Amino acid sequence: MAIYGLIGRKLGHSYSVPIHKGLGNDAYKLYELEPEQLEGFMRDPELKAINVTIPYKLDVMKYLDHIDPTALEIGAVNTVVRRGDKLYGYNTDHIGFCRMLEYGGIDVKGKKTLVLGNGGASKTAVLCCKRLGASSVTVISRSGEDNYTNLDKHADAQIIVNCTPVGMFPHSLQAPVDLKMFPKCEGVADMIYNPLRTALMMQADELGIKNVCGLLMLTAQGVAAHEYFFDTKAPEGKAEELAEMLRRESENIVLIGMPGCGKSTIGRRLAELSGREAVEIDALIAEAAGKTIPEIFAQDGEEEFRRIETEVLMREGAGKGKIIMTGGGAVTRERNYAPLHQNGKIYQITRDLDKLATKGRPLSKDRETLIKMYEIRKPMYEAFRDVLIENEGTLEQAAELIWRDFCEDTCYKRS
Repeated sequence: MAIYGLIGRKLGHSYSVPIHKGLGNDAYKLYELEPEQLEGFMRDPELKAINVTIPYKLDVMKYLDHIDPTALEIGAVNTVVRRGDKLYGYNTDHIGFCRMLEYGGIDVKGKKTLVLGNGGASKTAVLCCKRLGASSVTVISRSGEDNYTNLDKHADAQIIVNCTPVGMFPHSLQAPVDLKMFPKCEGVADMIYNPLRTALMMQADELGIKNVCGLLMLTAQGVAAHEYFFDTKAPEGKAEELAEMLRRESENIVLIGMPGCGKSTIGRRLAELSGREAVEIDALIAEAAGKTIPEIFAQDGEEEFRRIETEVLMREGAGKGKIIMTGGGAVTRERNYAPLHQNGKIYQITRDLDKLATKGRPLSKDRETLIKMYEIRKPMYEAFRDVLIENEGTLEQAAELIWRDFCEDTCYKRS
């Protein structure tokens, strides 16, 4: 049976199968190999074409009859193709990286560039940035001459590329550097694509710095590999189409809004429309505490409630493809924004205050309290939200409006 696929040691979070299926290769599979299995796999005559990831991008090179000059320059192969009885090696990561920079509007020409990390991904970034005309490219490593203890030497850096795993799931919300150290920085490229928005990217957003994640790099290198596999040319814009497919499948829909505005009902309707799991944060808080929400407030106080809430939001926000219905006060803690936004598009639901239910709600027990609460929280909701949804019709209409916006808002458009 002809072998097409991806080899590596641990492939649990790989997107390669849906990418290559989206390109029409239904034979593409994941092959997790231990080091002692690599030689036998590479010598299998049924091997037709494979992608290669950690830790075998260097190891496969000794089994190849021909290696593309760019792959030799990078020092790593991520694509192997059989032609006749010979194996040819290529590196398509550089194609993906350049496309990622292009999509993010990050121009390195004439710019001082810092590359964080000195692994295989770093070598790809260095090569591309030099080819694209960066005025200088400096690699920052943990123990090299240029390291994280003397970053002040490079405070004038204009472009920062993250090639480290810092900030990757399951250690999301960590950042390899503080961008405030680089007042001239105008572009951040983060090769991580899980989560969709790393802590580094979210800080770049706060500072008004252009930034881009590695999702398009992933799909663009996959498209280039497919073209090598079958000596073909993929349709224009295919990498963007595949990136959008993965974004849509991965991104959470997060609902915020005042207590009683309809988040729970709208969330359940969205789950029906989308086939996604609906997660109600208040229910998970009650489950974690072993008591009802009013009991938590009465017995333990609001601070304890908020502590548990943040823990639950951290866990659920790191997931993918969910409908997340938050409690009305989730926005009152700024620390809750990053967990929700890292993989989520945040919709604020508004409703006439006179229509909001107050029964059984510890913090909005009457209309006067509700109005005061809204005045305090209004700027908080605005700071969190990506989209405002006015829930003044039916709850079904609000759900349909959110789902339509989510599906039609295409991030990855060909530039």
